[in-house]
Amino acid sequence: MLKRRKKLLGLLHMLGGRMGKRDFQKLLFLYCMEFEEDPSFQFVPYKYGGFSFTSYADRRKLVAAGMLADDDQAWRLTEAGEDVAKEQQLYRPEMEAFHSQMRLRGPKLVAETYRRHPYYATRSEIVGQLKLSVKELDRIEASRPARQEPALLTIGYEGRSLEDYLNTLLRAGVTLLCDVRRNPLSRKYGFSKRALSGACEGVGIRYEHVPELGIDSERRRALNAAADYAALFKAYKHDTLAGCEDILRHIGAWIQDGGRVALTCYERDPAMCHRHCVGDALMRLDSGLECIEHL
Repeated sequence: MLKRRKKLLGLLHMLGGRMGKRDFQKLLFLYCMEFEEDPSFQFVPYKYGGFSFTSYADRRKLVAAGMLADDDQAWRLTEAGEDVAKEQQLYRPEMEAFHSQMRLRGPKLVAETYRRHPYYATRSEIVGQLKLSVKELDRIEASRPARQEPALLTIGYEGRSLEDYLNTLLRAGVTLLCDVRRNPLSRKYGFSKRALSGACEGVGIRYEHVPELGIDSERRRALNAAADYAALFKAYKHDTLAGCEDILRHIGAWIQDGGRVALTCYERDPAMCHRHCVGDALMRLDSGLECIEHL
């Protein structure tokens, strides 16, 4: 079992073995942010504050493994989960310290997370319902990423968690994610089309899939040297991009309408990914684009 899943079970056990979903998410958030040097989970600003998509993916795995009960209202250990949780002695001191310091629950707990980490409250739908001072509300507003000029950006998800990826987009002011994969499927959690589009929607980023700009996976299988990539991208420009001018102009129109559009695919290095070819083609079509920002 993954270490982070064991930590989920251990923390839940320390907190009594059963806890409402929102309270547990907020306590997990504070534990990861303040008690771990290398956080087990990352978070994004969401409807009720800091939220980890990955923690809920792990929850589903733990329910399927019989470690957590299938409970719509709460995180609840089963007997099997209790047995695994009790074995997490390595993390017990820090979990005990956290438990002794954090006794808040409900709205008071949510408000405390907003006070300590205002960036994660910037998309909250309940901030007005909490007892926060004007100064605390101002800190949340000041933590909101500033609106930026229309632009073309690119990003790859290689080596990133879903939460790190989304935070990178949010802090760069991206308003529209343009997925240029032919087949938007991934073994990496959160990056298949359905999960990625849902996560983007949850943090206020529009998602568009443009499969016409993708490259068939079989054409990428024998890429071993720089010359192989050069040949692939040369063929891609000739065989694919040459016939996609209308689609490229459509993407350009999103930018002209005020959008900060990020092209996305897998590779972290844009030079190893066809999205740099798409970006170059957009630059040639739209003289208003002065540069491309690679995230």
